[in-house]
Amino acid sequence: MRNWIFSRLLETKQAFSLKKLKELDYWLLIPYLMLCGFGVVMVYSSSSNVAVQMGSTPISYLFKQLFFVLIGMFIILLMFMIPYHFIKSGRAIFAVYGALILALLGLLVVGQTINGAAGWFHIGPFSIQPAEFVKVILILLMAKSLTMPDQVADIVGGHWWQVMWFPVILCGAMIGLVLIQPDMGSAVIITAIVFMMCLSSGFSFKKSYLYFGVAVALVIFIVFPIALKLSESGTVKSYKLARLVAFVDPFGHANGSGQQLVNSYYALSNGGLFGVGLGNSIQKRGYLPEPNTDFIMAITSEELGLVGVVIIMILLGMIIWQTIRIGIRSNDSFNTLVCYGVATYFAVQAFINVGGVVGWLPITGVTFPFISYGGSSMFSLTLSLGIVLNISAHERRKRG
Repeated sequence: MRNWIFSRLLETKQAFSLKKLKELDYWLLIPYLMLCGFGVVMVYSSSSNVAVQMGSTPISYLFKQLFFVLIGMFIILLMFMIPYHFIKSGRAIFAVYGALILALLGLLVVGQTINGAAGWFHIGPFSIQPAEFVKVILILLMAKSLTMPDQVADIVGGHWWQVMWFPVILCGAMIGLVLIQPDMGSAVIITAIVFMMCLSSGFSFKKSYLYFGVAVALVIFIVFPIALKLSESGTVKSYKLARLVAFVDPFGHANGSGQQLVNSYYALSNGGLFGVGLGNSIQKRGYLPEPNTDFIMAITSEELGLVGVVIIMILLGMIIWQTIRIGIRSNDSFNTLVCYGVATYFAVQAFINVGGVVGWLPITGVTFPFISYGGSSMFSLTLSLGIVLNISAHERRKRG
């Protein structure tokens, strides 16, 4: 027992050695730092008027975002430095899963409601959103479940449900608790992550297309029309249903639920190719709600133009591509699935955010990765990125 404790202490000391910093994947780290720099600047630019209107100082959101970024950097360093086997620990994964289940249940009792969803714990001047961390733990949970040696052959052989019924139920419980808040955006992102990881594990493509097609058809032809009729008739009054109505006819509800999307269109139109200049946005001055969170890309487009938006998308694309590349090159299926899950997380979250800004998708309150204001989102994203950096370093050591 004494030898085991000594070996673990020695392993931890070696893991936190500064020499390990040489193993950092700069193709991930540099775009991340640049995105955080863009984010801090744009949060300050888009939030100064909002802060003054709320009775605070123009730089209050700037200082908070800087704090979130610094904590995020610490999280990345911590996740990069910890011993690799901690990431694969089944006990740790299920312990965090259990803690998040309790947190999501606690939200039903003491959750703080923001933008129609009771998904936050209020702690001093900050709010914590547990649903953001669900994305990370389910990536690890699915990767662990899908790569157990005695299950891989069954999955490839077509006996998928016999193997996966328990992990799928665990994921379904999490998604259900997120939907109850209701947080549709996070639920969609989590579902996409789980679906893509199942698909990458050897699950039948034909069956996946069938299930995906049935789910999309159910939403488009049954759930969506019913929700729309209920909202328009006034039978059910809901913040989420109002957003669906605004998605269908934003200009018809320009003074109500369609206000965000209409003013987002104005911001995009004003920005053009090169923008009106940093700090010169008109829509952030009381016209566009949530300019520093959900609609920060609309303000970015107005001030920096299409060129600024494209640069941000390229930087995020570099992170996503490098994450996928690390997964492809790995000989460990756990590492591969984790990388695919993180890449899906970043890509789907960015797509849903931009889709809401340009009117392709209903507004769901999803932030843009590393750019939007918000602590929980930043911490979840940096947790994921830190795990990928750890995997990248581990793979480099294996190759020699």
